[in-house]
Amino acid sequence: MKFRSWVSNSSSSVTTVDDHPIPPPKGPFSDDASNFSSSPSLFSQETNSLSSLQSNLSLLTLPSVPSLQNLSPGTLNLAISACCLNSLNPKNAHVTFLAMHNNLLYAASSNEINVFELTNFTLIDTFNDKDTSSGSIKSVAFVDGKVFTAHQDCKIRVWKFTHIKKHKLIAILPTLEDRLRRFVFPSSYKNVRRHKKKMWIEHHDAVSGLAVNENMMCSVSWDRSLKIWSGEKLRCTESIRAHDDAINAVVVGKDGTIFTGSADKRIRVWGKEKESKTGLIATLEKHKSAVNALALSTDGSVLFSGACDRSILVWEREDSANYMVVTGALRGHTKAILCLINVSDMLFSGSADQTVRIWTRGNNQGQFCCLTVLDGHRSPVRSLVAKPENGGVKLFSGSFDGEIKVWQIVVSSSSGSPLISS
Repeated sequence: MKFRSWVSNSSSSVTTVDDHPIPPPKGPFSDDASNFSSSPSLFSQETNSLSSLQSNLSLLTLPSVPSLQNLSPGTLNLAISACCLNSLNPKNAHVTFLAMHNNLLYAASSNEINVFELTNFTLIDTFNDKDTSSGSIKSVAFVDGKVFTAHQDCKIRVWKFTHIKKHKLIAILPTLEDRLRRFVFPSSYKNVRRHKKKMWIEHHDAVSGLAVNENMMCSVSWDRSLKIWSGEKLRCTESIRAHDDAINAVVVGKDGTIFTGSADKRIRVWGKEKESKTGLIATLEKHKSAVNALALSTDGSVLFSGACDRSILVWEREDSANYMVVTGALRGHTKAILCLINVSDMLFSGSADQTVRIWTRGNNQGQFCCLTVLDGHRSPVRSLVAKPENGGVKLFSGSFDGEIKVWQIVVSSSSGSPLISS
């Protein structure tokens, strides 16, 4: 019997950004270093000559929003080390989502999830691989020791990690019990299209995202709805028609505030109203194309949003009816932003341009620095997950080529001491 090797070394490149953090757009122009001479001086000349062109092209989508990436690592007295440790190749399928829990990496590829131990990257389990009818897995979340997976077939599946390190299916949301409680009441149904009704507790299109806050879970879908699941049995307690088009992203703050991003180009903010009902707090409108990704700063005061317009918008709290206001944009990616995460006050962005960018805020609150560009994927970067480790950050990036790259990121001060605590 033959066993496939799951881990291979990678020779991925890392591009450090300094005085010109925005690369020229791909297409007629390319930011691939391989297209330039190996001479550093020639590379610098080419970068300088295209600097104004790239900025103008990036600004075309949101010309009224100022760019915030005004700093370089040198001006912040920072040094960054970034290297690719390994590549995981579980299957020749798109990596659609990555998540970490209890020192395990969960990697969704098509309809299955591969689980790796983080210490040695050993594959310990593959589950849902037999159920091809469930469709692509869009998101993974963890609540009260259980694993929740969001699927193309409109369902949320619940799994338990057993003592033999295998995952067992224990429920599908909404549960049969929840359906039986409601099926006799006409108010339990809603029209989803002409001559077709569904129970309001169930999604009727792909479940695109899950987000968790303590014992409450939110799910969003291409059916344009936001659903709230709470209680010990995670019953659906609320269903909200949240957007005018498919919802692509959801995040929840520590205070329970919910943020949703949609193909309708809007971000909406949700919170508890009277009688503990979830209501709309604000609608944030600035993007010119579908919103694909959202991330919150550590303290929840800053929201980052990524869209097909190639920009990452920075939203900050303000004491007004608008709730949040755009302070500027982080530009540099040459194609759609597909994923965002915030770890140890660093923002990581993955894009259809096949790169990952790492951003940090300067001492001046209104300025940011692109610390580095991670280059090595051969397809769009669809998902990111990271954790602080050994004075740095261990980052996992998954792309549509079926590969998961493992990166070690260390940011140090000019004195050489690491700035990130594990």
